[in-house]
Amino acid sequence: MSEGPRIAALFPGQGSHAVGMGVDLTRHFPHAEEVYATKEATLPGLRELVEVGPFDELTLTANQQPALVAASVAAYRAWHNHTGLTPMVAAGHSLGEYSALVAAGVLRLEDALRLTRKRGELMQQAVPEGVGAMSAIMGDPHVVIKVCNDTAGIVQPANFNAPTQTVISGEKAAVETASLELKARGLKAIPLKVSAPFHCPLMQPAAEGLVGDLQAATYGPYAFPVVANVTAEINDDPKHTADLLDRQITGSVRWVETIQTLAGLGVDTFIEFGPGTVLTGLLKRILPDARAINVGTAQHIQDFEL
Repeated sequence: MSEGPRIAALFPGQGSHAVGMGVDLTRHFPHAEEVYATKEATLPGLRELVEVGPFDELTLTANQQPALVAASVAAYRAWHNHTGLTPMVAAGHSLGEYSALVAAGVLRLEDALRLTRKRGELMQQAVPEGVGAMSAIMGDPHVVIKVCNDTAGIVQPANFNAPTQTVISGEKAAVETASLELKARGLKAIPLKVSAPFHCPLMQPAAEGLVGDLQAATYGPYAFPVVANVTAEINDDPKHTADLLDRQITGSVRWVETIQTLAGLGVDTFIEFGPGTVLTGLLKRILPDARAINVGTAQHIQDFEL
């Protein structure tokens, strides 16, 4: 390994979006403008939606997913070309795994945009409104796992976000029953306003609808490895990529283990690329002493120092 900073690139998932995200990058960095031009050529109308809204329409899963990929990749490419730095490894939270794969050169941006547009559509269609639910649980994740296993119906941990924050997902009644039991055991349960119960078996129709597109996509060589959500292990083999993305739709996002894997590789600097600071916040709860940097605006890149 060459001398220099040992950087992990992190890419956010749904919920980090904002109207205008990445626009200032396109005005200052040609590589960011190329990303947004590609976004518009691939999914006409999405650029205007990102730039001027309305927010409610941008929030729709089928719009938010490709829009966030573009914003995150624009930030990464602008930073990479401005600084000349390259991460040693990358990871993305749920949807962010697609951004990480584009940054690593595995997926073409156009393919990632098309895949995430269809992924969003299928996830939204998979479960009728009111059938599913998600809830954020504050407390021991081992208790969360046990209660989910003991609860009738479909409910499972969807996101292991931080040592004491686990999101559960599944059938509305099962999520409510599990939440009541967890509260009885002294944990805190907060119902989430979500459009669908992500990362649980109810998403199986979405996985089945996307698997053909995932298998048909072209996966190039990895410029650097990416830690997969469902295994929390590094992958640098293009042959495994489609399967990992397929399993991710119904599987848990093992983010705590992902960050621990990155730390075990010797990473000393974590950079969150894209809008918001969600992953930086989670990182500080997993590794309180970790060095975290956000790169989401032109000013972030112009002021960047290691």
